Amino acid sequence: MTSDDATPGGGGDPGGASRNGRHRGDAADELLAVRFEEHRPHLRAVGYRMLGSLSEAEDAVQEAWLRLNRTGEDGIDNLGGWLTTVTARVCLDMLRSRTSRREDPLEVHLPDPVLSGPDGVDPEQQALLADSVGLALLVVLDTLTPAERLAFVLHDMFAVPFDDIAPVVGRTPAAARQLASRARRRVRGAEAEPDRDLIRQRQVVDAFVAASRSGDFAALLAVLDPDVVLRADAGEGGAAPWAEIRGAEKVAGQALLFRRIAGDPGQVPILVNGAAGMLVLAGGTPLSVLAFTVREGRITQIHILADPARLARLPLPDHP
Repeated sequence: MTSDDATPGGGGDPGGASRNGRHRGDAADELLAVRFEEHRPHLRAVGYRMLGSLSEAEDAVQEAWLRLNRTGEDGIDNLGGWLTTVTARVCLDMLRSRTSRREDPLEVHLPDPVLSGPDGVDPEQQALLADSVGLALLVVLDTLTPAERLAFVLHDMFAVPFDDIAPVVGRTPAAARQLASRARRRVRGAEAEPDRDLIRQRQVVDAFVAASRSGDFAALLAVLDPDVVLRADAGEGGAAPWAEIRGAEKVAGQALLFRRIAGDPGQVPILVNGAAGMLVLAGGTPLSVLAFTVREGRITQIHILADPARLARLPLPDHP
């Protein structure tokens, strides 16, 4: 490996220049790249929680590498902590740019789901999904201000001290603590703790699917929480890019309407962010991904990604 291609994942900083302008040398470049790769899973997890986008999280991690490759390790006492705050700072800039581009302040979209086979989460996905990062949580995080999200993610999910968070958001440590506190209240108030028993989750989801297929409205109501919320993201090209439906009767009616319109598409059990979910197929082509939140034996939230462009980019688990 030369200094020109030492960048993990592509790109590079020709010459391997260090902070003081001296060439680090091939061996030092290789060691720096190896050390960075040790932190990549953690940094991807930070980026995913900050952005809710797998591709943007990768972009943020790559930018962190480029900054490290330009500066070198000299003067960095804690490489993991340095990379975490740099990645978070990049994500903060991306969030602020994303917010400024939105014409409608209420514009929303479903975060990227992490898909796994029904038997368990892939080991490479473990860091992404630690702390039970479900789609429901990511949807709530999307309602926070960029600074609130950064303070909450870094402190509550990765135990970064407020003294280190403060410079990133341009606030005092006390103000950074308040940002995290506001975010925490929003997260706690949005959804009670869901069931963690994956077998029980699957039983409830299977009951929902069976009731939908048989057209049994009463059975659907029995498995849905009275205050269930269904959110669907069909993408910018859809007639209704974003839909939100509340209440068991309305959600059950929507499930039966879809069944009448779509017929009987293939439905493959999968895990969505580590929880029971469903991949809907037509002729082997993904139509949608369904994520379910189950609490006390009933479905409290359903999130549906039906954006063809985003589905085409998602790494899908193996399925028949």
